[in-house]
Amino acid sequence: MRKLLLIGLLCCLCGMLGAQNKKSDLKVLYVGGSADLETFGVKVDSAALQKSVAERTASFEKMLKKYFKTVGVVQGKDYTMGMSDDYDVTIFDGKIKELTPTKIVRDAEGNVTEYKRASYLTEDFDRPAIVVAEMGETLGRSIGLKTDWYCLCLDADAHHFRTEHPIFKGPFPVKMTIQMRPTPEGAYHYTYYYDGELPDSIPMWKVQTKGYMTDEGFRVGMVSRPWGFEDSPDAEYISSGVCAKTLDAVAIGRHGNFLHWGFSASPRYMTDEAKAVFANAVVYISQFAGQAPIARKYNDRIATREYLKELKYLATRAAWQERVESDKEWVKLMLKEKEEAQAKQARGEELSEDEKRRLDYVPQPSMTYEDMLKRYQDSAFYMFGTDEQAYLDYYDSNKDWFYGEGFYNLTVDEDAKAWGIPNNDIRLLDKAISEWEKGGEVERAKRVLERYTLCRFATPQEWRAWYNANKDKLFFTESGGWLFMVDTRDKSVPGNDYSAKEQKLAATAATSAAASASKLVTDDKNPVRAEMVIETGADGNKVLVVRVKIHPGYHIYAAVGKGDAFIPTTLDFALPAGYEKAGDLQRSSFKGYNSTGTTIYEDKVEFRQPIRGNGAGTAQCTLGYQCCDAHICFPPTELKLLVEVK
Repeated sequence: MRKLLLIGLLCCLCGMLGAQNKKSDLKVLYVGGSADLETFGVKVDSAALQKSVAERTASFEKMLKKYFKTVGVVQGKDYTMGMSDDYDVTIFDGKIKELTPTKIVRDAEGNVTEYKRASYLTEDFDRPAIVVAEMGETLGRSIGLKTDWYCLCLDADAHHFRTEHPIFKGPFPVKMTIQMRPTPEGAYHYTYYYDGELPDSIPMWKVQTKGYMTDEGFRVGMVSRPWGFEDSPDAEYISSGVCAKTLDAVAIGRHGNFLHWGFSASPRYMTDEAKAVFANAVVYISQFAGQAPIARKYNDRIATREYLKELKYLATRAAWQERVESDKEWVKLMLKEKEEAQAKQARGEELSEDEKRRLDYVPQPSMTYEDMLKRYQDSAFYMFGTDEQAYLDYYDSNKDWFYGEGFYNLTVDEDAKAWGIPNNDIRLLDKAISEWEKGGEVERAKRVLERYTLCRFATPQEWRAWYNANKDKLFFTESGGWLFMVDTRDKSVPGNDYSAKEQKLAATAATSAAASASKLVTDDKNPVRAEMVIETGADGNKVLVVRVKIHPGYHIYAAVGKGDAFIPTTLDFALPAGYEKAGDLQRSSFKGYNSTGTTIYEDKVEFRQPIRGNGAGTAQCTLGYQCCDAHICFPPTELKLLVEVK
């Protein structure tokens, strides 16, 4: 009897294991081309890069075949959209061929007036897909995905995950090992977004066995902006992860038929738990075939109402005082390190590049409260000056009527305010239609309807018919353009066609500039401008002077501390025949950024490279940098600066 019971128990156990390991019938296409090595802003040996791409591709293929019966593999350069029709899910892990190239339009002074990123997929692409790491931005920007580039700074661990979400439940079994770990330092830069104090530790789940913070040169993952990510029924947040941004930055999330897996590692460097979750994510996204996004985020820097929290914080004397105290501590530390570098130099010892930068350090005057308000409050400063309470009252009393347009720009909609109805309340549309119907405030009604919808009806009767037919399906999206839209993919229903409004605002110019302009005029489209001129130094040698202007609120990096994923500013000079460098590069002083040792440049920066020689020719400087602000870290970019040397 005992033997029979034992045999029965073993049979049950084998059956359970068999069920757990049963492969899915889903057909999966893996589109490769990426490596496990970091390639942004660094030079990678081509042979090592190709080897890593091959290993990563093989790793994904092996893992996917463990969970799915049919797995196809293709490199991005060979992929076409039609291939996805033959599979249930496509995993994009490499850049595919462009459908349309990047378009840059400049005015006579070199300012970017229009910038359209290259497109890789058409907007009607509705096959289930997973976009890995920065592919959510690369492939999704032109079609308005919310999987935008908030920061390429995602490390190896997840936190603030929704454990009840299906990808953590099955069909493949998952046992999540959750441990308390220190709150990421980057989150403390954004405390104004949270109620109460941040905890010193939070529950975390390890996704990768390697990450860029501990393994130099390892590929970095990407998080997307959280603000407005879930303000449409076609999107959902699933998890955040350790990064340099807010605790709710989106590391895993879905928008329509696209699932963003922001973590960077191939299965070779995934934990076993993460492999199962990834496989579950494939199964989960497969059910969204034909469900392309409804709301589109064409403007990745559109302000949502959450931005009011930052504006309020930056209007306070407490915020200003925090910065002053932080600057004082930084100055004290830098002067100490400068003295140490000077002493080392006096002893005739060789200095590291970091120590050479310390020699250039000069304390800068602390920002006044008025200066801070001018920088961050824009036109509100001219209304309220240094009256702290006036700013807070203004933002609080008008919170229901702020309207976002352009880059980080919130203005009060006086039309909605005049009616006393919040601009995200469906009653606003009903009020506007009613005013038009009865011949009341018709012009105001027309402005409201055009501002907050994608419909363009000519009569109030048409508006009323549309409203009555769709009012139960209307939702309001801020990240999608501050619009009421209809929760449907039926193209015969008006209300979701962005072509009715010029909503596709220009994306960032951070990767666009390829030449210097005569005037260093910056804006949100052109946050960094630079020029190179030639001067004569006191010793008679020529000096190449690179002047950089950085738009208020933005910064570039002087040096990057260990464990940070930012890209430092570099200058590479190519001199004409007959010339050579006549000394070290002289740099402007920098400011502190965080405790890792990362330093930044703000406002105006100047670099001076002495040269000597004879003859005439063209000197070139390749200025490499990464520009960031509180909401985004742009991809690294380069400017080519030229000057004639005689």
